[in-house]
Amino acid sequence: MTKFSELNLNPKVLKAIEEAGYDTPTPIQAGAIPPALEGRDVLGIAQTGTGKTASFTLPMITLLARGRARARMPRSLVLCPTRELAAQVAENFDIYAKNVKLTKALLIGGVSFKEQDALIDKGVDVLIATPGRLLDHFERGKLLLTGVQVMVVDEADRMLDMGFIPDIERIFSLTPFTRQTLFFSATMAPEIERITNTFLSAPARIEVARQATASETITQGVVMFKASRRDREGTEKRALLRKLIELEGDACSNAIIFCNRKSDVDIVAKSLKKYGFDAAPIHGDLDQSQRMKTLDGFREGTLRFLVASDVAARGLDVPAVSHVFNFDVPSHAEDYVHRIGRTGRAGRKGKAMMICGPKDEKNFDAIEKLIQKEIPRVENPLGHVETEATTDASDEKKENKSRRSRGGRGRSKSSDKPQETKVEAQEQVQTEAPKETSKRDDDQKPEQDRSRNRRNDRGGRNDRGGRDSNVVGMGDHMPSFIALSFDERRAG
Repeated sequence: MTKFSELNLNPKVLKAIEEAGYDTPTPIQAGAIPPALEGRDVLGIAQTGTGKTASFTLPMITLLARGRARARMPRSLVLCPTRELAAQVAENFDIYAKNVKLTKALLIGGVSFKEQDALIDKGVDVLIATPGRLLDHFERGKLLLTGVQVMVVDEADRMLDMGFIPDIERIFSLTPFTRQTLFFSATMAPEIERITNTFLSAPARIEVARQATASETITQGVVMFKASRRDREGTEKRALLRKLIELEGDACSNAIIFCNRKSDVDIVAKSLKKYGFDAAPIHGDLDQSQRMKTLDGFREGTLRFLVASDVAARGLDVPAVSHVFNFDVPSHAEDYVHRIGRTGRAGRKGKAMMICGPKDEKNFDAIEKLIQKEIPRVENPLGHVETEATTDASDEKKENKSRRSRGGRGRSKSSDKPQETKVEAQEQVQTEAPKETSKRDDDQKPEQDRSRNRRNDRGGRNDRGGRDSNVVGMGDHMPSFIALSFDERRAG
């Protein structure tokens, strides 16, 4: 079996690897590092969690060990789709380059331009950036890319999903034609294939697993969920999530819970905290400092449950995530592979559970088709009856209020009996009102006759010029006090 010591890496880099506790490279590392050290372009295709970051970090440090950067002209460039992934690459660089005198700068959103400009002005060997912030610095005249010797594109398929491909193409055009390019991705969509054909020169293609496959160390399962009622879907689904977590017991040391929408991330995190689970949200709308604080807490073990949108689905290296829960079925099948790839990393065992509703079945079928494997069905541990019983009292109050606003068909506060409908009320009026108003009815007959004569003299037209007509639906049983109100208004 290949050892890191056999890969011709810089001795100082090997020492750092040893101190980090690594001895044997992963398949993608063993395949990508030798051609990268030879100066060749590399196209690496591997599922998430296989060590792609070290595949380009280690040879890049070795190649840059000699030489010195000039002001505003970085010697290498690493492009990442998200701030979190860029920060993680920076951490890896610090680990492996601690014995080598190389400088770095991290260009991501949410951080002051002034601080980043100061680092660039000093000159950096390694520039790690997201595409948007990199182009912002370039357009401000603070950065030149003509000195880039090694360019790395990490998680290229995620770049495609996030709409960064035009930015990537522009950045490629700003770098020297003679640069070395290391291109890594978990999947190879046609658009990614086009870019590699355009900007890579005879690359060494390293593919260590079938495209878009899940690790064999991950135990997968799905609960086919159907709410007892449409307006209780969210409440019952959250109750099911809590039950699935409880059933795992101590085996669930920590977990990432993925939602499709940012709003659901906040709701699920709040619900878990309400029921005593140590949880916190992370998504793109949160402040960068808050996102990094949450991630640090999860990595250090002070936070047990991380509720995330897909901003955290790719590239985040938390070595010992025991479980992944997909609260929602991802809209894109490839995202499922990247989500569950947060567990079962580096040969460890992991478990991934998913909740699938009727509206998600189309996306679920696409996932099974992509991974070419049937995901085992898990019986709903709550069932319909018990799930209904878990509905929060607050949700019941909101529902009753909603019913009353739609027509008063909810339950009254003073009684458990349903409120009377309009038809029942009318029938009661029809049976009781004539007894109470019989005397008034006789007294008002002459006045009613005079009113009818006045209407006939006007040719069947009322005072407002419209056609006069009796109240529809009452017939001969119309209570006289109702007719009285109309006649008094006309007489007035």
